[in-house]
This record gives sequence, C-alpha cells and structure tokens, in this order.
Amino acid sequence: MRQGLPAGAYKGRRALVTGASAGLGAEFARQLAAAGADLVLVARRQEALEAQAAALRASYGVTVACLPADLSDRAAIPPLLAALEALGPVDVLINNAGAGGPTLLGPAPREEQLRYLELMMLSVTQLCQALAPPMAAAGWGRILNVASVAGRIGRAGDGHYGPAKAYVIALSEALHLDLRHRGVHVTALCPGFTHTAFHAEGELAAMKAKLPKFLWYDAHVVVREGLSALERNRAVYLSGRLYRWLDPFLQSVWLRPWLSVPARPQ
Repeated sequence: MRQGLPAGAYKGRRALVTGASAGLGAEFARQLAAAGADLVLVARRQEALEAQAAALRASYGVTVACLPADLSDRAAIPPLLAALEALGPVDVLINNAGAGGPTLLGPAPREEQLRYLELMMLSVTQLCQALAPPMAAAGWGRILNVASVAGRIGRAGDGHYGPAKAYVIALSEALHLDLRHRGVHVTALCPGFTHTAFHAEGELAAMKAKLPKFLWYDAHVVVREGLSALERNRAVYLSGRLYRWLDPFLQSVWLRPWLSVPARPQ
C-alpha cells in the first residue's frame, strides 16, 4: 500500500497522538501535520514534546499543543481529559503510547505490573470512552489504536505485551462495529518489527541484531499504511506485506503449538 493521506485531507481537524515524542508517535504526528491536522501531543517528556512541536509548526504551519502526561499513572487521565476539553473537540485519536514492560511471571513488583497494564490497556480504553461519543455526535471521527502482530500470536514468556495488544485489537473491533454507521472509523494497526527506538537498547537491541533484515519495516511505511487503512475503515490492519501474508498461517490452530516467535514486534 503506497498511498498516504493527501495534503489537506485533515485540514481543520484536531488530532491527538499519545506517545508522540519519538518512534511511531512522532511519525504519526508528522504525517498528520502534513495532511493539515492541528495536533495535541501527549508523552512523558515535555522537552522532547516541545522540540517535536516546534519542528512541526515550522514545517507544516499547524497549531500544536503539548500535554505532558504519564499514561501509566491512573491519576494522569482526569487532568489530561480536562485539558483536552479546554482545547476543544478532538477529531482524530491515535492511541500509540506503549512500552516493552515486565512479564506476568517475572520478578517485577505488582505495582509495576499494574502500571504497565494501565498504560497498555486502560489508558487506551479511557481515551476511547471519552472521545468517541463526541465524534459520533458530530458524525465524523477517526480512532487508530496501535496494537501489534504480537497481539495475534500466543507465545510463551509473553505474559503482558502480547495479551495487552490482543485486548487493544478486540476493543478496536468492538468499537468499529459500534461506530461504523455513525461516521467514526476505528482501526487496530498491527505492525510487525519496526525500526524505532523501541528496539534500540538492552535485550531488544540484541534481539534485533540477530533477526533477518527482511522482517523489519520503516516507521514511515507503517504509519502511512495505518492511516490509509483508517481512512478505509479497516477494523484490523497488519502493516507490512510479509506480515499480511504470514498472518493466516500464524493464526492456524495446527501450527501454533510449534511456533516460536521472537518477542515483541512493535
């Protein structure tokens, strides 16, 4: 899929992007700004957000608001929603924030595990719950939830990341059915391995070095395909031709017991 959003396609729209300071989030912000959308950027690091915002304003002439927030902290959601209400309607929601995080059976304390689930699932749910009804009332909206190929493949040792992404996929499918006749498109984007900072350090960097290069896609391709799928109102979309070809085999109940899939595609 080569086509992206046409220039001006989202002119006059406001888009909220979480996890916007780097990686896929930064690329979503760039492509949305190129399509004319004004932006609200959310991430933990205020300095990184402000730098991103300044570059987008200079390059695309859009307005950009920065709302620093740690979405793993449940207490961060109410003030974030209040700030969004003060800014005005959000027409496009990109739920992108995420992390590698602990495993279910690992040594991480219970509180750390709960914060991880807050980030990966509950923050996504709360933003959808808050922003989808006004979109439906207006008769136009776009919601893209970044999931993962990992959410479609059961794998030993993946006790949080894959299951959390599976929830995001299921949530998106349900919202898609609820909202498809009300002018609101909902898509779960499932990237495979993607060149971002997600795999830049520690065990994930070592894993990346061992994997074949053909498994990896560039962030701009993943985002371009995701936004195109969102416009076509695809409930679930796997980014990358390789992953779309492999998916029916990975879903096979006969093959699953013998699959050994590397951890955590983005």
